[in-house]
Amino acid sequence: MAAAATCGSVAASTGSAVATASKNNVTSFQRRGPRASGTNDSGPRLVSIAGTRPSVRNGQLLVSTGLPALDQLLGGGLAVGTVLLIEEDKYNIYSPLLFKYFLAEGIVNGHTLLVASAKEDPANILQELPAPLLDDKCKKEFDEDVYNHKTPESNIKMKIAWRYQLLPKMEIGPVSSSRFGHYYDASKRMPQELIEASNWHGFFLPEKISSTLKVEPCSLTPGYTKLLQFIQNIIYEEGFDGSNPQKKQRNILRIGIQNLGSPLWGDDICCAENGGNSHSLTKFLYVLRGLLRTSLSACIITMPTHLIQNKAIIARVTTLSDIVVGLESFIGSERETNPLYKDYHGLIHIRQIPRLNNLICDESDVKDLAFKLKRKLFTIECITKLRSYDLRSQIYFLSRHLQRKFSIKKNPYFKEPHTLKKIY
Repeated sequence: MAAAATCGSVAASTGSAVATASKNNVTSFQRRGPRASGTNDSGPRLVSIAGTRPSVRNGQLLVSTGLPALDQLLGGGLAVGTVLLIEEDKYNIYSPLLFKYFLAEGIVNGHTLLVASAKEDPANILQELPAPLLDDKCKKEFDEDVYNHKTPESNIKMKIAWRYQLLPKMEIGPVSSSRFGHYYDASKRMPQELIEASNWHGFFLPEKISSTLKVEPCSLTPGYTKLLQFIQNIIYEEGFDGSNPQKKQRNILRIGIQNLGSPLWGDDICCAENGGNSHSLTKFLYVLRGLLRTSLSACIITMPTHLIQNKAIIARVTTLSDIVVGLESFIGSERETNPLYKDYHGLIHIRQIPRLNNLICDESDVKDLAFKLKRKLFTIECITKLRSYDLRSQIYFLSRHLQRKFSIKKNPYFKEPHTLKKIY
């Protein structure tokens, strides 16, 4: 009798639930989500964190690098739990700017910063961050910058072949500051009140290395060991570890490491081809990736790869990095005086993009990329390189119209490579 009463009560409650659902014109198949009352008993869902968005390709949580054009090239942004390696340009002029964009984006979104350097005090690095372009000033500042650097060729709409029309369009100008990622004015500094209100941690190697460290032989250098301990403590103590969820509101830890692998870190890979610490850097990256994979953090590293004499070390470093972006400056090279590159300051190479939750290797759709630093903005543009392999018959893309096939006689002008740009 008790069992029958129980079954009867269950059937009655089920019938009342169905009647309530039909009364409200709601089907029994509903997407689970937060109730109107605010209770959170609908099962696990993707947690919303400021300054992040899920990837439409693999569902990975993304953060902005601080440069929307670079976000597009990387598949929407920098995935949480990954390492972005920036190969520094020869004179280290433009790579620090990308490094500061990444940190400035973290301050604007309220993320926690961890800045590590062996050359410059992290407090001084934060004082040099670019100012964000917000609200209506964003469009106005960009229009003024484009007008000041406008060239006659930029006003001409170039016609291109059908196979180049399929290239993904790149966004070099701001549309709205409310979109994913922000734009920054390189000629101004971030307001002091934003820096003071941010939560950041600094690691300055000359100050940290003064304490005595017990390092085992053939292990990491003291600088790398101390940095790993510092990163690990921040991740676990402030709740960025995925296995120990944060009790407070979830946040992202942005880690920036400057000039990693240089002699200032106690590494000798830039001084000798087969140094005594040739495996120290690769061990550091291996342990660092393990910390990032299980935490709500993203890391950007600048490295002087042009100084590393052993190419095998560069290959191992590339393998241990999720994303590799190289900067090639025109300063001191033949391209600096080449009129074909007069509108650019260097080339940017997307050497590797992440392969997360995929069985295939993703490759960037755009290969020929150049960058230039205007008065206020750092922009990335797509260029098309055409080289005259056949002197009898070639198709050349000129700035005004599409040239048909024509025979080329002994004209030294067409024997040189021609570079034509298309700004999206």
